[in-house]
Parts: sequence; C-alpha cells; structure tokens
Amino acid sequence: LYRHVATEASQATLASVSPVFAVMKFDKEGNTTYFEKKKTELYQELGLQARDLRFQHLMSIATRNNRIIVRMEVLKAVVTPEFLLILDYRNLNLEHWLVNELATQLAGEGQLVTCSLPFEFRAIEAILQYWISKLQGRLNTLQPQILETLEALVDPKLLSVDRSKLHILLQNGKSLSELETDLKVFKETILEILDEEELIEELCLSKWTDPQVFEESTSGIDHAEEMELLLENYYRQAEDLANEARELRVLIDDSESIIFINLDSHRNVMMRLNLQLTMGTFSVSLFGLIGVAFGMNLESSLEEDPRIFWLVTGIMFLGSGLIWRRLLSFLGRHLEPPLPPHVPAVLKKSQPTAGRVEIKSNLKAEAFGLSRST
Repeated sequence: LYRHVATEASQATLASVSPVFAVMKFDKEGNTTYFEKKKTELYQELGLQARDLRFQHLMSIATRNNRIIVRMEVLKAVVTPEFLLILDYRNLNLEHWLVNELATQLAGEGQLVTCSLPFEFRAIEAILQYWISKLQGRLNTLQPQILETLEALVDPKLLSVDRSKLHILLQNGKSLSELETDLKVFKETILEILDEEELIEELCLSKWTDPQVFEESTSGIDHAEEMELLLENYYRQAEDLANEARELRVLIDDSESIIFINLDSHRNVMMRLNLQLTMGTFSVSLFGLIGVAFGMNLESSLEEDPRIFWLVTGIMFLGSGLIWRRLLSFLGRHLEPPLPPHVPAVLKKSQPTAGRVEIKSNLKAEAFGLSRST
C-alpha cells in the first residue's frame, strides 16, 4: 500500500511539472484561436503518444494515428484533416508569418496551388513554402555579400589582402555552409518520403476519413499522386537553391586559389629581389678585397702615384658590375625554364604520309632498275 501511494504521488508530481505548449489553432476557414495546454493533455486529445511531441529532430515529417507531425527547427506543427496546430509559436519572425500569411493561405485566399484539395494539402504546402522562402531569403542575403567581398579581394591592383575582408568572407562562408546543411537535410527529408509509396499514402489524411474524398480518389483523382507532385515541386526548388549555393562555394574556392597565386607571385618577387641584392653585395665584397689589400699599411711604390686610387676604384666598380651582371643572367636562365619547341600539327600528320610515299618511290625505283637490268 505504501509503494502504491508513493507511485501515485510521483506520477501526480510529474504530471504537474509537464511542459506547457503555447498553441495556435487554424481551422479550414482560416479562423485562429490561441490557448495553452499541457503536453499530457494535448497528446491525449490528439490520440498520440508522448514521444510524438518530443520534436527531437531538426527536421522531420511523419504520420501518427492519422496525424501529420512536422518539425522544421523552430516550427512545430501537427496537421489533422480538420485543423492545424502550431506549437510554441512565440517567435517574432514566425508569429509575423502566422498572423499575416498562414491564415489566408489555409482559407484558400492565398497563392497556394492546392486550394481545391483537402485541408492537409494546403497546410503542408504552406509550411513547405514558408521554409523554402526562408532558405531563399538567407541565400539572397549571402549572395551579394559574398560576391562583393570576392570582387574586392581578387582585385589585381591590390598588393596585399585586406584582413577585414577575409574575416567577412570567413563569416559568410560559415553561413553558407549552414545553409547548405539545411538544404541537404530538407532534401533528404522529402526524398525519404518520395521513396516510400506508403508514406505518401499516409500523408493523404482525408482520403481515409472523408468518404467523399475517398470516392474522388477512386474515381480518378489520385490524391497520393497530387501529394507526390507537391513534394517533388519543393524538392526541385530546394535542389535549385542547393545548386546556387554550390556555385557560390565554387566561386569562393576559385577566389581562394587566385589569392594564393597572387600571394605566391608577390612572395617570389620579393625573394628574387632579395637574391639580386645578395648577388650585388657579393660582387662588391669580392672586388672590395683590392681596397682591403691597399688599406693594409704595407709599403709599396704604388701609393706614391696619385692616379692609382682612381684606377683601383674604377677596376673595383667595373669588376663588381660585370660579375653582378653575369650572376643575374645566370639567375634568369635557371629561373625561367625554356619553352618546348613548337611542332606544327600539320607537320606531325604529314610525316607518316611522307614516309610512306618515300618508301613507295624507293620500291618503284628498285623495281624499275631490276627490270632494266633484266
């Protein structure tokens, strides 16, 4: 009896601290109601399990007990044949979309293609359209920033790279990587449904609950096919966005290669200048030994002649210049590899033909000489 009472007390305590969802409810006419409800009460009313409202995945579209559970990061939704529930809607950007666009779209007054189809089609299309427009907006924000930064970095007039531009490009590259990841997850989520015919059938909720819709589906209007076309449409849009993001990534990689080539070119110029100065210093030092020899306090008859100073100085500068010039020519020959000789393509093709003609002429001459000798 004590254990039973303790178990009931613990269950009551857990139920009292269960999370509370702020819910926005949309019906078929676009009417909106707001309320708060505990998680335990909500999943019991919807006929779901507690794990169905965990929303642990970043992005998923699943069906449970004739309910569609959608999770797209901050967007948490439960779709039924009669209404749409948005959970934890208190987000500035999300609330703006919910109030200004979603209600009119669900009522059939928006630009949705599925206005004539059952309610779950309009709800799914509105959610997918919101997510695609959000991804498109992120790409439209990143694209001009990346192009402007790359244009400033790849400018051939710049001898050095602006670190602030590189920092901006690094941040944009990270944002682009996040966008590519979100697009990949979105495509994989939709593709997972498209690969399974049963999952597409389960998304058509009204087909199994509304007799009129079931009769329409059997008479020629295949709602499963309409759902498949709907998902394929947004998969194609996501694929187009992924291609644009991939092109931006290729531009970044190509620009990075160009920047490295420019830096290597400037580095090579500095190394070559350093090498030339080193050769000049070596040349001057080599003939400076003559001045060192005369600077030693050694007695000779040459220091008495006033013209010897100018003669020795001229020899030093002339010899240093000649040696430096010789070293520079040696450096130029070894740093610039010679180009391979150009062989015309016509000559290459005509060589085998000329050889065959020559062989044939030799055979004819030998035969003619043999006949004359005979």
